[in-house]
Amino acid sequence: MRGLHLTADLHNCRGDPVWMLDAEKLGAWCLQAVTASGLQAVNQLFHTCAVTGHGPGGISVTVLLAGSHVCVHTWPGQKAVTLDVYVCNLGGDHSARAHALLQSLTDRFVPEWTEQRSLDRGDES
Repeated sequence: MRGLHLTADLHNCRGDPVWMLDAEKLGAWCLQAVTASGLQAVNQLFHTCAVTGHGPGGISVTVLLAGSHVCVHTWPGQKAVTLDVYVCNLGGDHSARAHALLQSLTDRFVPEWTEQRSLDRGDES
């Protein structure tokens, strides 16, 4: 098994708040971003969290890719988003596509700053 796992924590997001509140709209956009990056979506799940004493509920968007996944979780009251992009690189290197997708997702939320991590999964055998 070989793969690349990218994560990003987005802080003080300044983009249109609808992207942090509307699971269906963000989910549809994520499906387009997946296709634009050259990856293949095979299923999806979009969820809106309940309103709490801290403000509007966030959303979770998961797109199952052929051999991998993308997850987006939002916290509108904190103007925060977490991103998770994992691609399997067995049978071909999809790393550039994963990086392009992560950049597209990050740009959607216009964060003031981000913390990004990259983890190579598995080995070369």
